[in-house]
Amino acid sequence: MNAPGITLDQVGFAYRDTSFLFDHRFPTGKVTAVMGPSGAGKTTLLHLIAGFERPRSGRVLIGDTDVSAMPPDRRPVSMVFQENNLFAHLSVAQNVGLGLDPGLRLSTQQRTAVSAALDRVGLAGKKQRLPRELSGGERSRVALARAALRDRPVLLLDEPFAALGPALRQDMLTIIDAQRRERNLTVLFVTHQPEDAEAIADTVLFLEQKGNSLSGNAGDFFGPLGPPAFKAYIGMAHQKLNRPAPPPKPT
Repeated sequence: MNAPGITLDQVGFAYRDTSFLFDHRFPTGKVTAVMGPSGAGKTTLLHLIAGFERPRSGRVLIGDTDVSAMPPDRRPVSMVFQENNLFAHLSVAQNVGLGLDPGLRLSTQQRTAVSAALDRVGLAGKKQRLPRELSGGERSRVALARAALRDRPVLLLDEPFAALGPALRQDMLTIIDAQRRERNLTVLFVTHQPEDAEAIADTVLFLEQKGNSLSGNAGDFFGPLGPPAFKAYIGMAHQKLNRPAPPPKPT
């Protein structure tokens, strides 16, 4: 599977009295952390790429294809939400199987693929459990397994690990980075956690409330000469949330 790049070409969007203009390019096969204060447009940006929102102007390109008017189910995109979007009455295996067939009419080969996906995220023995019987980290693993089965080259993550502690978040980030390498994915993930971005991101897109944006190499952003506005943002975040030192990057 070849990972495509993503381009938002002068994409305009408005919601009530708030308007956004996105003009960004995301590199192929890389992990981009999308950061910034609440209300800066981080989730809106992901929704425009996934097709849950339509731009008022401009173009959304995935690879060389203009997907601006394409419905979500036809875009080469999988998205994992903060709430994980699991169905409470379905088992773990059934929730993952939805990534292959919304009607859950799975062949023997597809059921084998579901089991393999759960094995990869460490849930081999919990296929028949219901979401309420899982921990927060386990529910996040189910959502990742389902996204992996959809076999789309773009993976979007909207703060899916916000409610997890540092150790569990690091575990999930390791899984994401392994999937990105194994499947050659282009990954965008929204996070308020500087240490998460520093752990696996190749690039950073920093959105500010006033509409400005900064982007570049993650190492430069987190280095001593990183952009002052970004430094001020993550400095306040660390002070407010009393974050520990960032963990080492997965190898």
